[in-house]
Amino acid sequence: MAVIGPGIITSNVDNDAAGIATYSIAGAHHGYSLIWSLIPITVALILIQEMIARMGVVTGKGLSDLIRENFGVKITFYLLVTLIFANLGTTIAEFAGIAASLEIFHVSKYISVPLGAFLVWTLVLRATYKSVEKIFLVACLVYATYIVSGFMAKPDWIAVKDSVLTPELELSSGGFAMLMALIGTTISPWMLFYLQSTVVEKQIKLENYKYSRADIISGSFMVNVVALFIIVACAATLFEGGIRIETARDAALALAPLAGKYASVLFAFGLLNASLFAASILPLSTAYVVCEGMGWEDGVNKKFSEAPQFYGLYSLLIFLGAGVVLWPNIPLIPIMFISQVINGIALPVVLVFILLLINNKETMGDYTNKMTFNLIAWLVVTILILLSFLLLASMLGIL
Repeated sequence: MAVIGPGIITSNVDNDAAGIATYSIAGAHHGYSLIWSLIPITVALILIQEMIARMGVVTGKGLSDLIRENFGVKITFYLLVTLIFANLGTTIAEFAGIAASLEIFHVSKYISVPLGAFLVWTLVLRATYKSVEKIFLVACLVYATYIVSGFMAKPDWIAVKDSVLTPELELSSGGFAMLMALIGTTISPWMLFYLQSTVVEKQIKLENYKYSRADIISGSFMVNVVALFIIVACAATLFEGGIRIETARDAALALAPLAGKYASVLFAFGLLNASLFAASILPLSTAYVVCEGMGWEDGVNKKFSEAPQFYGLYSLLIFLGAGVVLWPNIPLIPIMFISQVINGIALPVVLVFILLLINNKETMGDYTNKMTFNLIAWLVVTILILLSFLLLASMLGIL
């Protein structure tokens, strides 16, 4: 139990405002047809996160630290700049999620967003890693609201089973783009850096690594079980009713007349929890990445005076993210779109770095990938790289 935390937390943060919107749209627009995709997505997530955690335990260093040592300062700098802009855009999306979820309960964004920003800022600046981790683990449990709302929607479980046993892909630009969005929202660059940083800060030892691996597998299953129930809830109600949506807020509001008021409230509450959770983690991940890459002190256990760059960057990202959402008539959709394009560019690069590092004997010693694992890992990463490029092309209107 002392080792568990980083894997479960990192995986569940991927069910953020953008992730919940993606799963909601998948269910509302495509019904149960894409549920099968959650199985290979779970396998890919486990493989990639296992390599990341293993590197953290063996080397005691973060991912950006290893990239700087092995590939040079210039490459690290460009990677850091890319990730800062991508993570800022996604942080803006999280504060937009806070605003949207509480507007359902008639709370103005000019109240909810500043309060949310202050809450997540205070949490990290005033607490230790152990206490922060406990709060994050409790936040993971709140995702059970989506499981409850999924059952309340009374889905067709035979259709769910058929999607898993006889997978089909809608051969259209919309169906293919949706599949790529499901993959992209589950595996993103920031989570890889954050997972390795938290494994290092937690000081997990090699003799306890088997528990860390169990933590990663548990988290990967949890995130996709939640995704399953979000898709199921929207497929059973919105898709069947012919209702199309654009955001998670739309899904929460539409559920009320179809699945009942409480299903709608649970869905909205889950969105609030997810947005607050990710609004804490994303700036934290960025601060870890930049400080490791630049060789600065970092970590939640350190005081502000010991790691001023770490806490300064964390604070800046939170207040910029909240400030943009509060700005009147700000074009939030284009900002979120651009951040996802940047993520689409960065993911293939980061995945190649990971595979090169994990197979470096000087870095990993006897803990490099075995041949069979390597073949599977390279296959998974190659597919993800191809899909990332296709997703990027579809976003830019090339496909």
